[in-house]
Amino acid sequence: MSAETLVQLLYLVSTALFILSLKWMSDPESARKGVFSGVGAMTLAVAGTLTGVLATGGTHYWWILGAFALGAAVGYPLAQVPLTAVPQRTALSHAFGGLAAGLVGTAKFFLYYGQKNEAALTPFIVVALVAEILLGFLTFTGSILAAGKLQEVKWIPQRPVTYPGQNASNLALFALALALGVALVLHPLAPWAPWAFGGIILLSLAFGVLLIIPIGGADMPTVISILNAYAGLSAVAMGFVLNNKLLITAGALDGSSGLILSVIMCKAMNRSFFNVLFGAFGQTTTAGAEGEAKAYKSDSVESAAMVMEQADLVVIVPGYGMAVAQAQHKVREVYDLLKKKGVTVKFAIHPVAGRMPGHMNVLLAEAEIPYDDLVEMDEINGDMPQADVVLVIGANDVVNPAARSDKNSPIYGMPIIDADKARAVYAIKRSKAPGFAGIDNELYFLDKTFMLFGDAKAVMGELARKLAGESGH
Repeated sequence: MSAETLVQLLYLVSTALFILSLKWMSDPESARKGVFSGVGAMTLAVAGTLTGVLATGGTHYWWILGAFALGAAVGYPLAQVPLTAVPQRTALSHAFGGLAAGLVGTAKFFLYYGQKNEAALTPFIVVALVAEILLGFLTFTGSILAAGKLQEVKWIPQRPVTYPGQNASNLALFALALALGVALVLHPLAPWAPWAFGGIILLSLAFGVLLIIPIGGADMPTVISILNAYAGLSAVAMGFVLNNKLLITAGALDGSSGLILSVIMCKAMNRSFFNVLFGAFGQTTTAGAEGEAKAYKSDSVESAAMVMEQADLVVIVPGYGMAVAQAQHKVREVYDLLKKKGVTVKFAIHPVAGRMPGHMNVLLAEAEIPYDDLVEMDEINGDMPQADVVLVIGANDVVNPAARSDKNSPIYGMPIIDADKARAVYAIKRSKAPGFAGIDNELYFLDKTFMLFGDAKAVMGELARKLAGESGH
């Protein structure tokens, strides 16, 4: 078997494993196998690249191994972040991917330009180069800014930054970058070509920032999935430039999965792509600016325990507050105790609860809560009027009735879990601060709702003790 045949065989197996990885990760029971499949695919891809380098007598494979080691050194601590920080960690991964694509495209262009290699700079390749650097550098700065917003970095404004003519000026800059790209396609070896190429890079970097600053925190997870699609498309373009079929396939898988995820998230929030990218969603509003300030009704954990153990059906709605407090194991204790008392317990899962799809599923699966008791929003809403108690743990916008009734609300039209239709509601909340969308939750001011203020882990632990008949002293 020739070295080239071996390389293509490794790439083929790697491609198959990437596809299987996506398929297996779509089901909780096979998700772990999907992760290992993806790791194996990337390992074979690197092995194939090294094999190709060695077969051609190249001596620069040490650079590849050095970059591999450096990437592993950076990647390991990134993998240790808590689950609540996974969205911003994902954004950083996209930033690195976009930067890599942009740098490879830049290196290739200047290599061919320096060689005056007209045969290499065909119109197709130049188009691919322009797409690669445009999407790559745009993804880099956009992802860095998105990660900063999610991490709540002090010098990055969390609220949308808007100004008159913003969309028009952004489109004008993008059009200028495309015009420079067309000029390069027509005259790739012109004396001014390196300056035009550099101009596209600067415009792409600026456009990544300008694209993200008008977007508020509530839409940031969706934006990250869109940036994922951009990173995948830049990898596709890089594959064409390098004539690497695996890069084309892997980039297409990455880009399409990011696009599909964005569609799912937009649907879950009743949003369009255009709305997400340019709508400035997530601006905070001040509730109670007119008339009397709304008041919460607090209750004791002991009272909540008494009501729940007498219920027939308790529906638990997990949210970001549960993730932050790492309360899933305490939730499992309460679940077990209620089940022992003959109470039916279900979990209502909103598609965008937390900061990414599947966030709550992963946390509850970590606590070994049976997957059959995790019910998606569309299915559980039919049971809500029969629920004796709904226990909301750190969720806000996904149970806010304003999404159905208040046309002036920024979340109006977003599908929600109908917690307000249950007979009684208990809500665990760290503070009186509004949710991710920056608005008060009308559910928390209803007569049937009682607040249990405190850290979700501590409150659920106390609830478990009360259900177990312990004094807690």
